[in-house]
Amino acid sequence: MTVEAHGNGGMLSIPMIDPEIVRQIRTLAALKWGARRIAAEVGVAKNSVKRYLRGGDGAAVQRRPRARKLDDEALAQATALLRAEAAGNTVVVQRLMAEAGTLVSLRTLQRRLAPHRQAQAAAALATVRFETAPGAQLQIDFGEKTVLIGGQRTRVHLFVAVLGYSRRIFVRASLAQRQDDWREGLAGAFTAFGGVTQSILIDRAGALVLRRPGADGGVQVHPAFASFCRDFGVAVSVCKPYRARTKGKTESGVGYVKRNGLAGQSFASFGALQAHLVQWMALADQRIHGTTRARPADRFAEVEAAALRPLPRALPIRQRRLERRVANDCFVDVDTIRYSVPHAFVKRTVEVLVGDDEVAIFEGSHEIARHPRGLEPYARHTQPAHFAGLFRTQHHYADAPHVSPIGRSLDIYAAAIGGAP
Repeated sequence: MTVEAHGNGGMLSIPMIDPEIVRQIRTLAALKWGARRIAAEVGVAKNSVKRYLRGGDGAAVQRRPRARKLDDEALAQATALLRAEAAGNTVVVQRLMAEAGTLVSLRTLQRRLAPHRQAQAAAALATVRFETAPGAQLQIDFGEKTVLIGGQRTRVHLFVAVLGYSRRIFVRASLAQRQDDWREGLAGAFTAFGGVTQSILIDRAGALVLRRPGADGGVQVHPAFASFCRDFGVAVSVCKPYRARTKGKTESGVGYVKRNGLAGQSFASFGALQAHLVQWMALADQRIHGTTRARPADRFAEVEAAALRPLPRALPIRQRRLERRVANDCFVDVDTIRYSVPHAFVKRTVEVLVGDDEVAIFEGSHEIARHPRGLEPYARHTQPAHFAGLFRTQHHYADAPHVSPIGRSLDIYAAAIGGAP
């Protein structure tokens, strides 16, 4: 059994000693026994003996202090903290209240806040299905799946967009989840659906929202992404913390793509994967949806297509600017894909402009290379002219002439001996 006593740091838990033992301690002390000898005799700690000898007559009387009650004002404070800053954590409530000068035991808080915590838990689990009007909302999200591509296990990032009313689905595979991948996925979805919804619903992905709160204390959408959405004339809504079910349509869509669209599949190339997803989307829109009990393609054609707002006359240009250092083999790397530059720029720092269809490479304001944008992971895009005059480098590009180990064309030797290489 323990008793709580006040110390400099707050309440201390002290073992309670039977009053008979306390009397023995004092009797032996009166006989001039030392604290160590008394402790060994009565079977308690030496410091306990000293404490009871210092305590005087009051030390023999031990009373259990009454549990501190949480008045209405403190309870209201604790409840508000539980719902806001503490995010349902009673330990955090206790710490925040202590910082504000209100000391309450954790057990008292747990007991009094239990009904509120149960209500929060129930609210988190309960889902009221929210049906949106035609053309009102598009929910977007990313999922990941490891897929066999060209015999290699490759992690693929899947952008998934679902129209709130019809449940038509759009999927785009990428090699990352950067903001550019979100933007390209969103533009691809609007283009595929032939129109723009009034709003999009996103979660708190690091590429889309800032860590610091906005001026009103709420979440702040990344300015670049917000500007991109304004170009399409679409409003951005963000899920509340720990409420991923708010965008349950696209959460389900991500799972459906993994389970139905890609399960057990392998592909010869990344392009083959993209082509497969295009075919799969058409099939997915013809299924009977489990919630609406109708085909997404039918609901879209009959109602939602007409409710979408038109696409911008000129789609927003999506470009990414990167800084790269040219490697010794005359290549720069972008998302595992390599692009050649003239060998004179080896080890120099260049700027890479990644567009929808092309990749342009600059040193300062001077363009030094331009390539079609690649999609295949770990692929190389080369221009033989970039290696002209460079000793032993022809093996870097696929359409190089046959070369010997010392770098000379084998055509020279073939001409000398009168045969073909």
